[in-house]
Amino acid sequence: MNTSIQSDRDHRFIARAVDLAKKGLYTTKPNPRVGCVVVRGDEIVGEGWHERAGESHAEIHALSAAGERAEDSEVFVSLEPCAHTGRTGPCAEALVDAGVKRVVAAMIDPNPEVAGRGIEMLRSAGIAAEISEKDCGAVELNAGFCKRMASGRPLVRLKVAATMDGRTAANDGSSQWITGEAARAEVHALRARSCAIVTGIGTVREDDPRLNARIDEDVVQPLRVVLDGNGQLDPDARLFSEPGDVLVVTSRENDDGYGFDARTEQVCLRGEDGRADVAGVLDILAARSCNEVLVEAGAGVAGAFVSRGLVDEIWVYQSPDMLGSGGRGMFVMRGIRSIGDRVKFELKDVSRIGRDLRLIYSPSREGE
Repeated sequence: MNTSIQSDRDHRFIARAVDLAKKGLYTTKPNPRVGCVVVRGDEIVGEGWHERAGESHAEIHALSAAGERAEDSEVFVSLEPCAHTGRTGPCAEALVDAGVKRVVAAMIDPNPEVAGRGIEMLRSAGIAAEISEKDCGAVELNAGFCKRMASGRPLVRLKVAATMDGRTAANDGSSQWITGEAARAEVHALRARSCAIVTGIGTVREDDPRLNARIDEDVVQPLRVVLDGNGQLDPDARLFSEPGDVLVVTSRENDDGYGFDARTEQVCLRGEDGRADVAGVLDILAARSCNEVLVEAGAGVAGAFVSRGLVDEIWVYQSPDMLGSGGRGMFVMRGIRSIGDRVKFELKDVSRIGRDLRLIYSPSREGE
């Protein structure tokens, strides 16, 4: 078999492993999404994916499905097999014990506890182990995990629903619904893949959101985070009616709390401006192994994240409607006085979602 055909074959099975990994999109948090395929010749004899943190990894599921046929097989996995013991044993060791002859991983694991050690363990056991020339989407699928491992902070997406003239609410504050049903359904999927959702007290008071992911799939619900600098959050807010944890971030020292229930935690993070420190919030979330954070908030909180350079992507759901100059804007950006002070972004993607547009922006790299 010549090299180009072998390479095409490898990429086909790596792509299948990545597709399997996507099945854990909403449930593996805070672990990376991983899929695995066990192959003999051109036949898939076992496959699996990591379904939930604390449970078996993708390689273990795939080896179990393959049974005795795993011996002398080739294994294609979307992330380098782990070489350390966490809540489960090392997958690289399980592959050695199964007697596989070759392992191809879509990417090196960015976790410093692995970072090449899995490949080294396999090679030391006489297994041909390598990294695929094409990751087939594996890096993008785990972009949040990769960023947290590399920088110590999660990937931050900021979602905005606005009219074509850039208004997020009418003059009287009403905003339901600016975008259509299809766009709102996609936002629930965006919530479902996130480890945490961050909002501000203004959004909670005006919209009384539940901030949970409502989709017809198994979901590990994100942590709900409310920035409530002055302690105005009502314990009867609708977000407390849903299962799951809530983190309330204030800027008031020595606050005894509001009488929240046991699943609600309160911390004080006072920034230099006297407001809740948004950078500090991300540090706390990273320490709690949050890979992807979704900011759904009003113009003040949204502007604070953008101004501090804390946003990796802005997802704008734009309706073809107008609310005029009396409507509310998308961002409050203090300190911008001239065109030279502008914060630059690049348009990465445009898609039509029902009657709306979805525009994805990332910080501009102009001048780097």
